[in-house]
Amino acid sequence: MKYWEDFHAGEVLELGSREVSREEIIDFARRYDPQPFHVDEEAARRSVFGGLIASGWHTCGLLMRMMVDRVLTGGASLGSPGVEEIRWLKPVRPGDVLRARATVTETRASASKPDRGIIRLKWEAFNQHDELVLTMATVALYGRRPAVQGADN
Repeated sequence: MKYWEDFHAGEVLELGSREVSREEIIDFARRYDPQPFHVDEEAARRSVFGGLIASGWHTCGLLMRMMVDRVLTGGASLGSPGVEEIRWLKPVRPGDVLRARATVTETRASASKPDRGIIRLKWEAFNQHDELVLTMATVALYGRRPAVQGADN
């Protein structure tokens, strides 16, 4: 179990990598972001992107899944009050292999709720060419380590 006390400013959390398929780009976009350059290969070729690209929201979702799989599962996560910034820097295309990491930029105890702490994170996603495709700044809430009963203070 990873608690708030286990995170430290400057710590880098490697989130792994995964390939993005044409099928999942189109499926996500049809459901949530049906712009032509996400769902129609011919229209995408004629667009400023010159081909099919993933929705930025799809890319965020992929990173979230990586974070859940590598960091949040089995931890004392209490969710998040939100995302402070998202930047989509390069298109994500079918066949791209995304590698992601999150860097802890700040940790502080909650002033109003002593059972939790606040963690600020800078997320980065790179494609297989080590080109930065996405950055995100988020805030996470994490439970603090419970006091051990009978421990001397």
